[in-house]
Amino acid sequence: MRTIPDELCKRYIAEGWWSLETIGDLLAERIAAAPGTEFRVHSQVRPWSGTFGDVEHVARRLAAGLRERGVGPGDVVAFQLPNWMEAAATFWAASFLGAAVVPIVHFYGRKELEHILATAQPKVFITAERFGRMAYEPDVSAGVPIVGVVGGVVGRDFDDLLADEPMSGTLAADPGAPALIAFTSGTTSAPKGVVHSHQTLGCEARQLVQRNSADDAKNLTATPVGHFIGMVGAFFIPVMQGLPVHLADIWDPGMALALMKSDGLTVGGGPPYFVTSLLDHPDCTPEHLAHVKQFGLGGSVVPTAVTRRIADLGIIVFRAYGSTEHPSITASLNSAPEDKRLLTDGCALPGVEVRLAEDGEIISRGPDLCLGYLDDALTSRAFDSDGWYHTGDIGVFDEDGYLTVTDRKSDLIIRGGENISAMEVEEVLLGMPTVAEAIVVAAPDERFGERVAAVLRVRPDASMPSLEQVRTHFEGAGVARQKWPELLVEVAEYPRTASGKVQKNIIRDNIAQTSRRE
Repeated sequence: MRTIPDELCKRYIAEGWWSLETIGDLLAERIAAAPGTEFRVHSQVRPWSGTFGDVEHVARRLAAGLRERGVGPGDVVAFQLPNWMEAAATFWAASFLGAAVVPIVHFYGRKELEHILATAQPKVFITAERFGRMAYEPDVSAGVPIVGVVGGVVGRDFDDLLADEPMSGTLAADPGAPALIAFTSGTTSAPKGVVHSHQTLGCEARQLVQRNSADDAKNLTATPVGHFIGMVGAFFIPVMQGLPVHLADIWDPGMALALMKSDGLTVGGGPPYFVTSLLDHPDCTPEHLAHVKQFGLGGSVVPTAVTRRIADLGIIVFRAYGSTEHPSITASLNSAPEDKRLLTDGCALPGVEVRLAEDGEIISRGPDLCLGYLDDALTSRAFDSDGWYHTGDIGVFDEDGYLTVTDRKSDLIIRGGENISAMEVEEVLLGMPTVAEAIVVAAPDERFGERVAAVLRVRPDASMPSLEQVRTHFEGAGVARQKWPELLVEVAEYPRTASGKVQKNIIRDNIAQTSRRE
């Protein structure tokens, strides 16, 4: 784990960002305050309806059953489940036991799952017999002592882990100890294990609750709970606020629109893809939009064209910036001036410090910053001895202290010795009426070293623009010629992380392989 300077630890405790409560303590206290709050799963294969109290009863029976099997503080409990009730029960049970939970995205395949289980070394693994392309493979988890399968696998049924009598209370645990290990895909070849403590995760929850304090809408959560922010957003933040939980185990814009009308639900935040797929759906009407009062965008780079499009519909838009390592770095309040909400990623959140390195890299630290990675080499590269996290993102501050993320270090295209911002080119492409999403990466070039490659997803019933049409558009926008795309590729969908972020490293590799074959 990284070194956290003593003065920072003392400050975070003195200022109230860190407490002596564990995640289990916080959950138990808030569930007890509103046990009758609605909890529903909207699913074609495993629908469920009940209350916080009903889910807690299952979680406490699971906690009791796991405790009988020797699970307690310091142990690791992993789960790979869709957005089902059993996922909430597993997270809550692990928290009551003082164990660290490892959420695993349900569409991760065998390779990723083997890596995560081998790296995290869980004592418990809860999964599903089958969901979509996912299927339980006993040999993958053969080294895990306790396995429970939702769906009725003989001898390993999830229900067999439930004790007859629920566990009361919570087990004492060190609030500075690991409470969460979140695996995130990025520039590395295998998912990285990011470790959060009860204190850093509790601080993140309070940050989110404070930002959402005025939002009492019934939100539909379709972000996979196997991703840490999906899990926190589905099973922790609503509990802290006493708000209903509504889950969808797949992202289906048509279903989301139907639930807006039938159940009065809304979709209040997420990566840009979530809101654009709603707006582009043929069933979307002004009646649906009336349910969406505000939308918080984050989880990936947020194009200005998207924020403008949403704001023009009368929806209050605000942006936020963070990562699995440091979840809440900057954000705009929904009451901030419109230009700040639409055009920047906000200012530093309470308790958080942000500065820029000489090369423009964003460096941050704060009470919700993780403890580090399971891989010590990754930890030493990303964190320094003063407690700062080197994000790998490039940004600028305006005169009012609002940050705008302008690029990833890895997203700069160097053409003939000149740096080209991929984000700048993407923004121009999004100004074309037929383009729904645009991803720009570097393609190898024998003459200039690199050239601009644009991978486009076009709007429904629209045609892919030609290279000549793109050049005409860029010329009309007054963009320097060296920034014009020289390679166009059309895709129906992008490879994405569980949070909806486009995996540019995969696209970059595919473009490089294509260029080598040409």
